[in-house]
Amino acid sequence: MAATKHHVVLSALVALVVALAAGIYVVASAGGGAAGGTVDDARPHRGATVAPVSTGAWVGSWAASPVGGEPGTETAGLAGRSVRNVVHASTAGTSARVTLSNLYGQAPLTITHASIALSSGDGTAAADARTMRRLTFNGATSVVIPAGREIVSDAVRLTIPHGADVLVTTFSPTPSGPVTYHPYARQMSYVAQGDRTEDATGTPYTEQTPYWRYLTALDVLSNEANGTVVVFGDSITDGITSTVDANHRWTDILSDRLHTALESGVQLPRYGIVNEGISGNQILTDGLGRPAENQSGLGRFGRDVLSRTDVKGVVIDLGINDILKDPRLADPNKITEGLRTLVREAHARGLRVVGATLMPFKGHRGWTPAREAVRQQVNAQIRAGRVFDGVVDFDKALRDPYEPSRLRADYDSGDHLHPSDLGYQKMGDVFDLRALKGAAGQAEL
Repeated sequence: MAATKHHVVLSALVALVVALAAGIYVVASAGGGAAGGTVDDARPHRGATVAPVSTGAWVGSWAASPVGGEPGTETAGLAGRSVRNVVHASTAGTSARVTLSNLYGQAPLTITHASIALSSGDGTAAADARTMRRLTFNGATSVVIPAGREIVSDAVRLTIPHGADVLVTTFSPTPSGPVTYHPYARQMSYVAQGDRTEDATGTPYTEQTPYWRYLTALDVLSNEANGTVVVFGDSITDGITSTVDANHRWTDILSDRLHTALESGVQLPRYGIVNEGISGNQILTDGLGRPAENQSGLGRFGRDVLSRTDVKGVVIDLGINDILKDPRLADPNKITEGLRTLVREAHARGLRVVGATLMPFKGHRGWTPAREAVRQQVNAQIRAGRVFDGVVDFDKALRDPYEPSRLRADYDSGDHLHPSDLGYQKMGDVFDLRALKGAAGQAEL
């Protein structure tokens, strides 16, 4: 009798263990994963590629602000074409996800196929075929993005090195416009006829484009970084005069410096850096349209900064267009108060804010002595610590020592407003990486 009881109990325990093991298997399978692959498997997978739960932090590796609706796409959009965006990763990761935007669309945007891969080299639409991954959205390979909205893809397992070029490709079969875009990418992307989303050769991508379309963010699951710094600015941050395909924006220089310093053991915050510059952007004034194209800094701060993944700090270089574009003489106090409003919004989220002085622009067609006086007054407030938690003095670093209202000749792109590659290098180099340390709320607001 005792032996029978022992056998029954033992059988029950075995059954329980088997049931638990089966449950664990089901949960693990439901969590996704590249079919037939392991975490280190670099083969292309055509089935499920959803990344499993893993260690590390989700951080921003690249971003670009949606600026407006692309001219000429109002009716048809890019129906029947594959759009292959090329972006540069500021942070390494073991998994990735992207954000697609239809902010400026007037109709739902249907994406039936999307992919992500590492580029096979500089200046090419070709992908490293081993890294090709199909993107999904809530488990589906197609998605409809309502007008005025955006969507984040599921995570996929893909090892992305620091400084890698990443290809994000979308295909839309039906008309939907206007196309939400970022016009001054300083990075060539590509377009192909038909659904060539998972084509690794790049051969069908015969059309080049200087725009980023639909894509507004690349996040990675990173062990290298534990937060994101958003750089918020205008064309100078956008890098409008930097060399195309060279990643010579000052934010690229800053990202590389931070990465190198951390690799060498310097004790600094471990952040990914994303660029939310828009050429022509102002603090106080929106562009035209509904929604406004080139939305003001005050209007887009929540979207482009506060909503970014695990944001830990902000760098602001904004205000020169408020001086240049005001048909009357800009009020320096309104400019600095606008900047303080941004800082207060950041402080409400516990974010430290580093701000830049406004660089000289004498020789530019918009320069006048009165506008120069406004710039000097704004810079005086910034340097006095009455606006930001920390200050980077780009004005001092790039001005001509013999005529401080001008950019130094070798730092000038030629238009007397935007830096050359050497000027952008100087901006990235002069930024004190220690300024990213510290708490929010130290400015006298």
